[in-house]
Amino acid sequence: MMRKKKRSSITVDDDSTLDVPKSKKTKSSGRPTKSSVQDSYPDSVFVQFLKESGVTLTAGSTANEIAVDQVIFQKRLQQQLRKHPRFPNIIQEFISALETYIEDPERFRNCLLPCVPSSTSQQDANSGSYQESLVRLLLGIEMLQTQVINTLFEKLPEFMFEGVSEDGLNVPRLIINQLKWLDRIVDGKDLSSKLMQMVSVAPVEIQRDIITSLPEILEDSQHGDIAKELNALLQQNTQLPVPILDALSSLNLSSALLSEVRDVVMGTLSAVQLEDLPVIVKFILHSISASDANEVVCDLRKKLELEQCVLPAVLQASQSRMKSKAMSGSSRVPSCNNGQDSVALVLEVIKSAIRFQKTISEAWLKAIENVDESDDHKVVDLLVLFILHSTNANHSRRGAERVLRVKVRKGLIQENLLQKTFKGHAQVMRGYFPSILALAQGLLRSPDCCVVSFGGHMYKQAFTAFDSYCQQGILDYMDNLTSQQIRRLFHLLSCLAFGQEQHGGHIQDDMHIVIRKQLSSTVPKYKRIGIIGAVMMVGSMGACRNKPDGSQGGTLPKETHRQVMALLELVRSCSESSPEAAALYYDELANLLQTCKLDPLVQAWIGKSVLEDFQEDFVVDLGPDLSGPFVFPASVMHNLDEDESQGGIAINLLPLMTQDQQLKTDTTQPAGVKKERRVSPLCLSSFFRLLRLCEEVQHQGDLEEIDALLGCPLILTDMEVVEKVESLSKAEREFLCSLLFYTINWFRETVNAFCKQNDPEMKMKVVTRIQNITYLQSLLQTCLAATPGYTPPQANFDGESAEGMIPSSSSALPKKGKKESSGRKRKASASKNSSGDKSQLEGAAEAEDSQQDLPEKENEKEKEKDAKSGVSLSLYWPFFRELDVEVLSVLQCGLLSRTLLDTELHSKLREEVQLGPAELLFLLEDMWRKLDFSLASAPAKKAPFLKSKTDRAVGFAHLQQKNAKEIATYCIELLPTLCTHLENCHNHFQTLLSEHQGVVDAPGVDVKEQQLMCSAYQLLLQVLHTTFSWAGFSGPEHRALLKSALGVLAGRLKEDETDLTLDQLSRHAFEYLQNFRSTVPSLNTALCLIQLLIVLSQYGGSNHRTYREQITTLTKRFLCQEWVTASGEKERGNKYNDALQTLLSIYLEHTDDVLKAVEEIAGEGVPELLNAAKDANSRSWPTLNRQTFLVYYKSMMAVLERAVRKIPPSKQTDNQEVQSEKLLTWNLAVRDFHILINLVKMFDSRPVLTVCLKYGRLFLESFLKLGMPLLDYSFKKHKEDVQSLLKTFQLSTRQLHHMCGHSKIRQDTGLTNHVPALKKNLEQFVYRVKAMLTLNHCQEAFWLGNLKNRDLKGEEILSQRSQAVDEAEEESSQLQSEEEERDSDERNNGQEEAEESDESD
Repeated sequence: MMRKKKRSSITVDDDSTLDVPKSKKTKSSGRPTKSSVQDSYPDSVFVQFLKESGVTLTAGSTANEIAVDQVIFQKRLQQQLRKHPRFPNIIQEFISALETYIEDPERFRNCLLPCVPSSTSQQDANSGSYQESLVRLLLGIEMLQTQVINTLFEKLPEFMFEGVSEDGLNVPRLIINQLKWLDRIVDGKDLSSKLMQMVSVAPVEIQRDIITSLPEILEDSQHGDIAKELNALLQQNTQLPVPILDALSSLNLSSALLSEVRDVVMGTLSAVQLEDLPVIVKFILHSISASDANEVVCDLRKKLELEQCVLPAVLQASQSRMKSKAMSGSSRVPSCNNGQDSVALVLEVIKSAIRFQKTISEAWLKAIENVDESDDHKVVDLLVLFILHSTNANHSRRGAERVLRVKVRKGLIQENLLQKTFKGHAQVMRGYFPSILALAQGLLRSPDCCVVSFGGHMYKQAFTAFDSYCQQGILDYMDNLTSQQIRRLFHLLSCLAFGQEQHGGHIQDDMHIVIRKQLSSTVPKYKRIGIIGAVMMVGSMGACRNKPDGSQGGTLPKETHRQVMALLELVRSCSESSPEAAALYYDELANLLQTCKLDPLVQAWIGKSVLEDFQEDFVVDLGPDLSGPFVFPASVMHNLDEDESQGGIAINLLPLMTQDQQLKTDTTQPAGVKKERRVSPLCLSSFFRLLRLCEEVQHQGDLEEIDALLGCPLILTDMEVVEKVESLSKAEREFLCSLLFYTINWFRETVNAFCKQNDPEMKMKVVTRIQNITYLQSLLQTCLAATPGYTPPQANFDGESAEGMIPSSSSALPKKGKKESSGRKRKASASKNSSGDKSQLEGAAEAEDSQQDLPEKENEKEKEKDAKSGVSLSLYWPFFRELDVEVLSVLQCGLLSRTLLDTELHSKLREEVQLGPAELLFLLEDMWRKLDFSLASAPAKKAPFLKSKTDRAVGFAHLQQKNAKEIATYCIELLPTLCTHLENCHNHFQTLLSEHQGVVDAPGVDVKEQQLMCSAYQLLLQVLHTTFSWAGFSGPEHRALLKSALGVLAGRLKEDETDLTLDQLSRHAFEYLQNFRSTVPSLNTALCLIQLLIVLSQYGGSNHRTYREQITTLTKRFLCQEWVTASGEKERGNKYNDALQTLLSIYLEHTDDVLKAVEEIAGEGVPELLNAAKDANSRSWPTLNRQTFLVYYKSMMAVLERAVRKIPPSKQTDNQEVQSEKLLTWNLAVRDFHILINLVKMFDSRPVLTVCLKYGRLFLESFLKLGMPLLDYSFKKHKEDVQSLLKTFQLSTRQLHHMCGHSKIRQDTGLTNHVPALKKNLEQFVYRVKAMLTLNHCQEAFWLGNLKNRDLKGEEILSQRSQAVDEAEEESSQLQSEEEERDSDERNNGQEEAEESDESD
């Protein structure tokens, strides 16, 4: 029991009022007549005083009556007690009488319940019917409050274990409620002490009630002390975290105490009850301030293990049920009864915090972003990203998309984590379904293959985990899906419909309906979806199974077999009238054969029908008569089996094209007549691919049945017609272009088919076909140049229409000349096996494609030459058939030969075929494109702002079926071959240099061969760079793969060493590639080598400084080398300038002393250029000339501005040595800046001025932010150095001021856009210098004058208002640096001018 504590004196407040929330009301009407208790206690002071003050006590269960206003009652009672003769002893008598009265539990409850107005009450009708309880009224009287509180605490233990009574009243809770929201607490410290004592002995339910009521009972002055006690209790009692945290959340606490409590709570996070977790997380998040948000959220993320909430949920539920049975009489509020509900509540808490506190959303993003190991990522990371995306805040949504995309690309968030999240928390994630769909769709649109794959898995997991409503929502996205995504979707649906469990009958019916509807559509987009869906259905229905009883040679039931055949016939009949649809059907069926093992009967039926149809449609027997109504004279071309001319076959291409053209123009067919099956050359390559894969599957890879198609000729026309292409009509030119496209695509598919054959003769024919391709491509370029606006025939059919891929007529011709194009045109009568002379490296891979900045007179000649040489085939990339990855194995071919029988002498001759430079280039270009698509990081793949409609994935449908690791592994298998080719290029140029005494453009050098070898050299380095730049190598799971790749390069240098560490392998690989530095033939190739070395250096571990020095040395060597083309001209043009700028940036970023390097170039190299002839170079920097000055200038300004931003900010606590070092750095930087600014006087072109204004402003901003604080602290100790720095800087700012005036005179918006911000900074500089002087007590040395506006030449700029010259002038300030001599009062004044902006304009 609690002891009573009496107070000797009590302070009274007569004006106290009471404002409390309403609680349970007692109706005053309809009550039975009550008898007064006054007769029972006739001499009771308690009863008498109450009666006189206006309260009548009643017996039984009826409420006490009050006849006056509550405030009047309290004043009357207080006056009676105070005026009583026995005051203050009367107070104790009153309390004793109260205690005696409430010994009866019924009367005690009456005193705790609200009073009711008496029937004789004179209260104002507007006063309301609600009245406080008698105990509350007594607590409002300060002289009684303390003793009444003591009486209540004495009574509380009597009711602790009673629970809820029959009438629904909980007496302990009623007692506690009496203490809430009192107007004033006389002794708050004593009250809080009593409350905490009661907590220490009370049952758990009453403990909860007391603790949660503390914020409503205690005054703010007691919050700190009570919080400390609650904090201690929290560490001792694990049953009360929820009420304690509820109370703490409502208390007014200091930040230090809040942080301390939060640390305690965070420590108990892993041991709390599951149902308590949401409250704890809520407290942690709501107690965060902006300064500690990142740290707290990061700690919370580490300790929040939602993965463990799934399995223990059953145990938690059973425990909750056991507790509820054991506490059947308890009034505890029920909490969540399983783990899913707890997780849902936790996420709601996080969502609420993120929505209303931006700092918390940013902290969550940062916490997830900072995880750098895939194993460290948790389920909560994905769930929080979904929450962030679901909020309305744009920054949260974009941040979630960005972080998820980056994490997936780096391989840190993987599919197993996604699967775990959906498997364990599907019910919770259902609420974030729209965000999951939106994120998945965003990932699917990414150019990065691994990101796309993850997006597909999100769709798959969502479809599997969610209900039918969500599944329908996923299917609604089909219109926006790519063909690859549609395949995956239909594959998933087919698996659900035709899986082994056979529970998908309703899905089967729906799929049949949808596919039939789409197949019958006349809209190509929907017909495409129907064809893809039908073929995927065939793959699931017709998949090979365990052989059932009753089947005839197959593994399918009869009914299933019949359905498969019917579906195949349906697709065939619906697509045969459209060549594009038919070609898509053949391609999709071919892909199915590659990826799925079909039932033998289904497979045999497909193979038989394909072989028969192909022979009937496209193959003819060779005969003497090739005449016909053809556009061009027919001719048998590209026959590799001339010794088998008797009874040979040929591909009937030219006649088919002629027939197809006639069908397109023939509109006389009646509308009611059904269209017959149309044989189109558009289907040739697709049909052959299907035929080849059928043969491979049926004969385990042996293509002997169709090997005649590799060497058989085509019926074309004599290619001499290309020489007179200009004289042909438009229709004839377009026909010729289409003929070349069909022929090239046929050869590409034959190479795909036979590249894996091991027979030497077959290999030789494959290489020959590649030679045919390169030769035909050179002819095609010439024809395309003469046929602007031409649309090639479609070659890849799983995308949208080719309309968006057609190069515009304006882009058909290159804008600037290509040096290698001269002398390229070959006569068509050359051998059909000749190598193509045209370099196939289009775009970034073409080293000799240096666009020239030619005088205007030469531009027309160059354009004429371009028209003859052809166009860039990279623009027509989507119109060529995709080469399989296996084709790259042809790179391993060396010298191939076959034996021929001379018909006259019957002797054996040997014909040799070698992989020439053009063929090597063709294969390397295709390899680089594939690696760039599969392995290159996303930033390098960003589409331009005004992007074309071309889908980047067009031409990579087969490649997309392989993941990045498979591509990287295959590439590493080819690394020895690539190294051999790289060494051959090196040896070629080394021999060339030695034979011609180091002159690459000496007479007798084959220019065309040089250009091809140069392009091959560059492409080999680019292939290696793309391979080793793969982000997957940074993960530990691919470390072995990386070591094997580095081992190949290292083994070329150190063959005998094995079991080397990653550092050692990196060093040897680096040394191996460094050996190629002496023979790189162009600046672009040199840049590729440097970039490759930089990538390898990142795997070097502890040797970074050594690598950095070597890269710097090598880069400077390339910059100090004069680059000439094979034709003897200096390299120049846009691509050359871009490469030079990148190379120069690499040099300046890797050098140890960037300020010294800038001064070396600007202070030595540029003066040499100024003193040299007009077209000459700088002597010490040969790549620096008047054409490349802008490149150098922009690079130096940019790197200088970045360098000063990295100078550490100054602090007043820095010692003198640190200040001196920083001051020296700033002196050097300002000197470099001054040199660069002054160069504008000699090079005053608009681009140079733009660079100067932009980076001048940025440099000035950095100086104001980082340099001026240093001058503040250094002025007294280093006056001369500060003065010198400001004088130098003043000259630069004055020149910037002149540039601003020049820009206004020129009225060039490109320049004037930079002026306002720059002039603002110039003005800030003036006042910042003044502030620095004031801080050092030299403000009298600062004075203002007028500075006139001048142009770049120093001439005054006259204002338009010439009469008011003053309005066109500027203010300037002059700084006087003041020194005091120790033994005299003399001053040496140094002056410094600084400019202000002209605001009058």
